[in-house]
Amino acid sequence: MRSTIMVTGGTVFNEDLLATCWTTAGDASPMRDDWRSPVPLRERIEAASAAGFRGFGMVYTDLAEAEHQYGMAAIRGMLEDNGLVHVELEGLPNWWTDGAQREESDRVRAALLSAAEKLCARRLKVTPDDSGEPWDFDHWATEFRTLAAQAHDVGARLGIEFLPWCNVRTVRDGLRLVEAAGHEAGGLIIDVWHTERAHTPPDELAKIPLQRIVGVELNDAAVDPVGSLFEDTVNRRRYCGQGSFDLQADIRALRSAGWTGPWGIEILSEEHRSLDVRTAASLAYSTGMAQLELATEQP
Repeated sequence: MRSTIMVTGGTVFNEDLLATCWTTAGDASPMRDDWRSPVPLRERIEAASAAGFRGFGMVYTDLAEAEHQYGMAAIRGMLEDNGLVHVELEGLPNWWTDGAQREESDRVRAALLSAAEKLCARRLKVTPDDSGEPWDFDHWATEFRTLAAQAHDVGARLGIEFLPWCNVRTVRDGLRLVEAAGHEAGGLIIDVWHTERAHTPPDELAKIPLQRIVGVELNDAAVDPVGSLFEDTVNRRRYCGQGSFDLQADIRALRSAGWTGPWGIEILSEEHRSLDVRTAASLAYSTGMAQLELATEQP
């Protein structure tokens, strides 16, 4: 399926949507010890394609299991056969650490980098530290630069997703880190859940240098979080346009920064996890595309 072309005020938007890893994972959650999806990868890929997505995300634990079951060449064939041309990989823990944690992290790193090259994945996504422990900014910048260079070597870009309960909390924190790292392949994953919960205004999003935007993720939520921010983001996200976020303003701001997609749709919620994967993917796609179409209208 081709991406939708939208025209407004003489501007053409040819935008694809990417189903991030949790959007098609079924009854799986990052709050559990075992992140693996109970839904076979082939079924997830076919559901994303049938819904209209042109991109697909996988977390390392699912990718490792699928490689054992299918082989990497077969996974690439599934993606290509279903028209999923934008591939995103994530799930690298403790990339800034040392010792035994770093040894395990480096094992996962090598596997993800190898998979990115074999699958022609163009995005690797990492997250910051939620431990609350002191951290060395210069060390983090050095480690991020090294990882960005490794991603570049396999044809990918590295994006860090700032999280308002972690050491890299906001757009400004993320930009400060990636600019200090200074590698062209490094940048930000901008999830509007995190910008909205951090009360980041759209005009700040519009000022982000385009070369530092690696990915954008859309979703929605109620006005006030329930429980911790982590609990709320995992259990109570809503489909785009069904919550309190000013998604159209956010989309217009990111378009003005130069972003044209692919736009990730990342839905995590108890409701979403209860649905069969085809229904879940279809809802995620249709509600996300509706907001992109509405955002073409002048505010």
